[in-house]
This record gives sequence, structure tokens and C-alpha cells, in this order.
Amino acid sequence: MRKVVFTEDAPNAIAPYSQAVKGGGFIFVSGQLAIDPATERIIEGNIGQQTERVLQNIARILEAAGFGMSKVVRCGVFLKSMNDFDAMNEVYGKIFGPHPPAGTTVELACLPKESLVAIDAIALE
Repeated sequence: MRKVVFTEDAPNAIAPYSQAVKGGGFIFVSGQLAIDPATERIIEGNIGQQTERVLQNIARILEAAGFGMSKVVRCGVFLKSMNDFDAMNEVYGKIFGPHPPAGTTVELACLPKESLVAIDAIALE
């Protein structure tokens, strides 16, 4: 069974996609940007601050679906510049702790809304 997940505690989708979709014991969280849900604008700040905001958005979506960050099994990280890799990983590592999910990080020349980072996630029930 497929169920669309939505919460007002995370940013609205900026295109025709859902914040997340739950099905088959998984939740697939769409790529999140460093958008403040209250203003629907990208936060100002460095890669660390933007990474923290992105992961907060993911956590809120997961919570709305009855999941938590400890259930994340994979993340895709998209950086505007690979020069930000270490600073992004510093925040990412603090949030996920000693048992982080599998993942991939790639550089994209242009992210929506001039964000420095976007992250998607897959979690398991």
C-alpha cells in the first residue's frame, strides 16, 4: 500500500512531488533543501547551518510518518561544491552518530533556490 506523507512542520514541495511516500515497510523522503518551513525560504548560512536545516526537515517528515532518524538506511547528498564535503559531514555525522546510513554524495553545479545542499532519505520500519 502506498501512502503520501505530509506535515506542515516541514517545507512544502517546490515542484509536483510529495514530501515523502510510505510503502512496503519503507518511507522515501524527497530531496530536502535548507528551507525554513515558517518562511518557505532558504535559510541564510554556511554549509553546516544549511545541512542542519535540511536534516531537521527530514526528521520532521519522518516523525509525521511515525519514523525517526535512527530508521534511515540510506541518504543521497547533493552538494553545490565538493569543497563543502568535510563541513557537511561534520554536521551529518553528529546527527546520525556512530551508525550512519549508507549513502552517496555528489556535486551538482546548480541546486534549486541556490541551496548549498540537498539530501534525500530512505528509512525502514
